[in-house]
Amino acid sequence: MDERHDYYIEVASGEISRSSTDSPWHFKISATDEEITKLREIFDSNYSTDWQNFYRSHVPYVQYHFDRENDAYDENLHRVYGMIHELGDEEAKKHIESMGILDHPAP
Repeated sequence: MDERHDYYIEVASGEISRSSTDSPWHFKISATDEEITKLREIFDSNYSTDWQNFYRSHVPYVQYHFDRENDAYDENLHRVYGMIHELGDEEAKKHIESMGILDHPAP
């Protein structure tokens, strides 16, 4: 069985840290190397989608709800919160449940 380690996650910046004191964080999870790699890939994908959204925001005639990049960003965010809920400590699980983000299917 793969060894689990504690990680501290800051969703807004996409930061994943092994230390609770190096930077601000909102969620504590326990994950294997493989699970962390998957989470990092989702964050990396969101980073590139976020840049696409930045460029799109300068094209005013494309409305948000018709925009594939926003759908991809929203879907990735849903996946991130799903993983944090699955791997998180009790506090993380409760916080995500209180947000209601997992109550709705990803776009």
